[in-house]
Amino acid sequence: MEKKDLAIGFLIGVCCIIAGTFLFLFMFTEFSSLSDLKIINESGVLGKVMALGAVLNIAAFYILLQKKKELMARGVILATIILAIITVFV
Repeated sequence: MEKKDLAIGFLIGVCCIIAGTFLFLFMFTEFSSLSDLKIINESGVLGKVMALGAVLNIAAFYILLQKKKELMARGVILATIILAIITVFV
């Protein structure tokens, strides 16, 4: 059960990162389609945009802690740490 909760939390974290990235792109930039991701990647700012998209993980972490789901909250933190490592190399 512990590993399952951790995996669920990790998936929640990844989904929040993806949703946050797309929300940031569509609300605060002139990019409006998925094909624009290629342009963003070529310009070298995809890692920075993904890091800004990870802000939603704060809300997911807080909600999970309020519901006493500590292992799922750890999974969200794990997703954030892995994103930080990926951001360094992207």
